[in-house]
Amino acid sequence: QVQLIESGGGWVQAGDSLRLSCTASGRTISSYAMGWFRQAPGKEREFVAVISSSGTYIHYANSVKGRFTISRDNAKSTVYLQMNALKPEDTAVYICGADPRTGDYYLYYYGMDSLGKGTLVTVSS
Repeated sequence: QVQLIESGGGWVQAGDSLRLSCTASGRTISSYAMGWFRQAPGKEREFVAVISSSGTYIHYANSVKGRFTISRDNAKSTVYLQMNALKPEDTAVYICGADPRTGDYYLYYYGMDSLGKGTLVTVSS
């Protein structure tokens, strides 16, 4: 499995922006799909975004489409999540994932082969 460490979380106000990073170790991620999930207090983990190994396929959850951007830098073994126009309902622990399988977003909808421990994002109104 791939070890994943997220960073960049914090406390922001509604309308602000934040960029999360996820750095992988243990294996090269150039052949892995990478994704982001989030888990709000008292709720189930939910899919946020996925990017294919080449970066040519990207899919977002409807709740973040147009506000969040996922990207990756395979040379740095890092995937990013740029979050703009944050809302209080975006408050959650954001979790990075990596998966060696290739497919559409529904393949990863409920999780990925490797998951990090997450970074907390708190958005106040």
